Amino acid sequence: MILSRRGAPLFVQALELVIVTLVAAQLISIAVIFTLPPPPPEFYRSSEIVRALKTGQPVQPRDGRLLVVKQDGSIRAGNPETPRRADFKAGIGKALGVPANRVELQIDNGPRFFVRRTPVTPPRPDAPPAGANGRPGAREPFAREGGAPGGGDNARSAQARDEPLIFGDFKVGVRQSDGRWLVVEPKPTLRFDSWQQRILLILLLSVIAVTPLAWLFARRLAQPITAFADAAERLGKDPRTPPLNMTGSGEVVAAASAFNMMQERLRRYVEDRTAMVGAIAHDLRTPLTRLKFRIEAAPEDIRPKLAADIDQMEAMISATLGFVRDTNRPAERTKLELSSLLESVMDEAAETGGDATVERSEKTVIEGDPVALKRLVSNLVENALKYGGRARGRVFSEDGMAIIEIDDDGPGVPPAELERVFEPFYRGEPSRNRETGGIGLGLAVVRSLARAHGGDVVLANRLGGGLRATVKLPA
Repeated sequence: MILSRRGAPLFVQALELVIVTLVAAQLISIAVIFTLPPPPPEFYRSSEIVRALKTGQPVQPRDGRLLVVKQDGSIRAGNPETPRRADFKAGIGKALGVPANRVELQIDNGPRFFVRRTPVTPPRPDAPPAGANGRPGAREPFAREGGAPGGGDNARSAQARDEPLIFGDFKVGVRQSDGRWLVVEPKPTLRFDSWQQRILLILLLSVIAVTPLAWLFARRLAQPITAFADAAERLGKDPRTPPLNMTGSGEVVAAASAFNMMQERLRRYVEDRTAMVGAIAHDLRTPLTRLKFRIEAAPEDIRPKLAADIDQMEAMISATLGFVRDTNRPAERTKLELSSLLESVMDEAAETGGDATVERSEKTVIEGDPVALKRLVSNLVENALKYGGRARGRVFSEDGMAIIEIDDDGPGVPPAELERVFEPFYRGEPSRNRETGGIGLGLAVVRSLARAHGGDVVLANRLGGGLRATVKLPA
């Protein structure tokens, strides 16, 4: 099958699917038409119609639906007149004893035929057999023995064989003396006719035959899109993720190639910027070292301030180099249990004299970098102890996410600065200033690590006072 060629363009594959679908549906339709017998027609004899009009009661025809009578019915007059219509109406009027102009015939849906049987003259012993080609004994369609399609009795009279027939849906009305119409029509029914049942059967078989093809094509069409979504998710977590390797149609291969080129450019961009920041931070150490020697000659009253500024700059440089080093370190993802990680960090903080406790610990396993996640939790715990005096942590799962919460009892952060504190080297006032230590990279590192794992971190002031840091990671 041509659809099995993965290298074909998508529009070619779609065109092939449409063609195969149409061919399959047509083949099924032809098979049903040639296999099943033709549906029997519904037809009504004029005598049955006349009996219903005379009695005013429903009549069950031999080969059709129940004929119902409406005493004050409606019928559309003025239909185009044809010889067969006039003949049929004249026969109804004669049987009822009313003029033909008081009889009306209405046919709404599709062609209907009126068949008058001609008398069958017994052939002479020396005459050829009767046929339907104009020779003696010929008759119009359905003119079989017995006056009805499907068989009959040769002993029946010629008058019975002369009876007119009407096929399908119709209305026959007779205008009464008071101007109202007495109408006879087949009883409407919700059931499907034979031809409607066959159409539904053809439709059902076509759907059954085409559904597997459509499913295979839809699955093949969705696979590249799913692969692109997964690749974009991996790229958001780690620019150094392996390139996308995809085979398929020409459009898919071209898109995968463009995606890989974009990923490579982003990786080089991030690495170049990171390397540049690291180089600047490293090169700043040399002039700072020279400044340390030169402040010895500075006046005694300003020397301590100069030394403090240089120490702060060295701390910032060291933190920047550490951030760059961690960023360039290849990530090693493995399954780890977050509650154990939080408990170990809290225990280490408590051993150094910090008020750090774990209030709630649910077993939550994620896939991540153990070193990076430990630094994430350590930075949050250190911030809580440094600025809030106390750290209380908990781990739990919610809506498919692993959640780490760290609370402190500090003054909190002004609402306008809840996002700005994640900016590198940003230091809020008055609680988070240089007197408390730190250089403003802790929360920036936390957010960077959380997003590298497909999650994020937010800060919120608690109602009872203090700050809550919430980290959400894919469980």
